[in-house]
Amino acid sequence: MSTSFKFFFAQTMEEVGSSTLPKSIVPTPETLAKLIKRLRILTSTLLPLEVHPTSINDPTSRVITPKVIYTYIEAAGNLVEALPYCLLRARRDFMIEANRNAADYGENRGRAVACEVLARRIVHNAPVDRIPAILSSRYKYRQSDGDIEFSSVIELAIDTHSIIFLSSSEAQDVINSLWRGDLVQKWDEDLTVHYVPAYDRVDSSFWDHLDPSRIAVPRYQNALRIVIWLFFLIVYSQAVREPLDRLDPLYHHLDGWEIVLYVMALAFIFEDLHNIYKTLRFATWRAFGFWHFVASITDVLLLTALILRAFSLASSEGNRDQLRLHSFQVLSFVAPLIWMKLVTVFDGHKYIGTLQICIARMLRESGIFFALLSILGLGFVQGLYALDAADGQVDSMTEVMHVMVQSLLQSPNYDMFSGSRVTLTLYYFWNVVTALILINVLISLFASAYSDVVNDAEAHYLAFFAGKTVAMIRAPDTHVYPAPFNLVEIFFVAPLELVDQCPHTRMADGCPRRSFLSPSTYLKVPSLMRFYRV
Repeated sequence: MSTSFKFFFAQTMEEVGSSTLPKSIVPTPETLAKLIKRLRILTSTLLPLEVHPTSINDPTSRVITPKVIYTYIEAAGNLVEALPYCLLRARRDFMIEANRNAADYGENRGRAVACEVLARRIVHNAPVDRIPAILSSRYKYRQSDGDIEFSSVIELAIDTHSIIFLSSSEAQDVINSLWRGDLVQKWDEDLTVHYVPAYDRVDSSFWDHLDPSRIAVPRYQNALRIVIWLFFLIVYSQAVREPLDRLDPLYHHLDGWEIVLYVMALAFIFEDLHNIYKTLRFATWRAFGFWHFVASITDVLLLTALILRAFSLASSEGNRDQLRLHSFQVLSFVAPLIWMKLVTVFDGHKYIGTLQICIARMLRESGIFFALLSILGLGFVQGLYALDAADGQVDSMTEVMHVMVQSLLQSPNYDMFSGSRVTLTLYYFWNVVTALILINVLISLFASAYSDVVNDAEAHYLAFFAGKTVAMIRAPDTHVYPAPFNLVEIFFVAPLELVDQCPHTRMADGCPRRSFLSPSTYLKVPSLMRFYRV
């Protein structure tokens, strides 16, 4: 872009008076809605016909020209810093319309890409010192159901999977600053989050960097959680050996490894519930991904095993061994899930990260396969069961379902229906449909998902890394207590905060929000918490 255009952008910023982030103009949800509507009308006028997304995203595109960008900046008025956010909102609205109206999918898809490209170009031509503020400022947006959503440009781009925007150098500079801890969160009184430089002085000493609050930095969070998770794997591996090491039937109390396992399991459960609440409170449900689903299943299994183990200790002699057996059976199902999370240890490498994206995309695409399989499976189960009951002798419904699942896994049992030609013919149809049609549909879906990711692997990985970084700070807290240390916060720190809070009626009289008993005070002195949180 030309120098005159950059000067115009900087002059517009200066007229707004945005020297620092807190002084920037923060529009109301109603104002944002009006600006988004204006941008959508402007984009529909710009692209009245279907245009291929490749020609729009091209650096030498004849669609997104300097005059077009200038027009969008003028349309934003004195809300130029909120323009990228509103453009990504308009992109999301166009994609919703494209999915609802198949006849206009091409037109709305092109408009959505145009909004994303415009947001990227506008950020690229913004003053360098204002880019972190533009990308990290959080806005209030009123959804169609009336709920208020808090999100920034980076967060919105992650939620809407805006790969073009997230793969830009400006967005990655901010993401890397958040990852390293150069930018940290700062809370206002109204729970508004700002991102400010971590240190004002460049020549700060080593001891100034040795701050317990730095554990909230994504890079340090990731390293600490990897160590804790590896230790949890060791504890789990020892705990599941407890039935073999304790063959004495009179031995019923908890093993030491079991105690550590269930304490850490409770810590992980509390941490996941806390993150879910914070994400829904300060972000949106779109922030949840594949690993949130895996963590939820793991927490449910661990909690079920703990409850069964507790009941086995409190039950009578007759049910004690049975409940203990069921507890370890449920605990055994956790093994594939917790070992699968080791993939996240190495997802900082491009190859492993791309592989993880492919797996998640394939699992999402497999929903079509399982939907078709469920519908056809219900029909064939009912048909086979009805034909089996025609001769007056009915086999178990469970046996029929087992045979159908075995045939789906390439191990059909034709002898079970060999007594009736009609039943055997229907069973043949089931094998043909699953083996020749549904399986090939699943393979084609997997191949399509893999090719989509691999063809643009760099952009997909950069978007994945942005989501990984923001996910660690998106459910923020004043002080970070990684599991299992969050149990200290729940049972010791949180009660002190409740005692230490001033009554609401005394806030206006100058009553401090935190006194000497507050964690923000006693965590600054040398203590055990300082050492394990550094």
